Amino acid sequence: METPLTQLNQNRLTNIIGLRLCGIFPKGNEPSIRTLREWTKLRRIPHHRLGHFVYYDPMEVAIHIRTKLKIPARG
Repeated sequence: METPLTQLNQNRLTNIIGLRLCGIFPKGNEPSIRTLREWTKLRRIPHHRLGHFVYYDPMEVAIHIRTKLKIPARG
């Protein structure tokens, strides 16, 4: 069951596995954990570090991807 973006809890942080499964990516086309780690390392997606743990706010990531990571169309 997919969760629409409007129903995601805005104050909830999740780990990298929870980010993949939270419903912000199309079902069947979720980025791999390796890709998400690379995006985190390159600071392409917002994240929060607590010690050596890394957490994500799914709403922040969804908004950031839809506004900042758009790829222009060929033409």
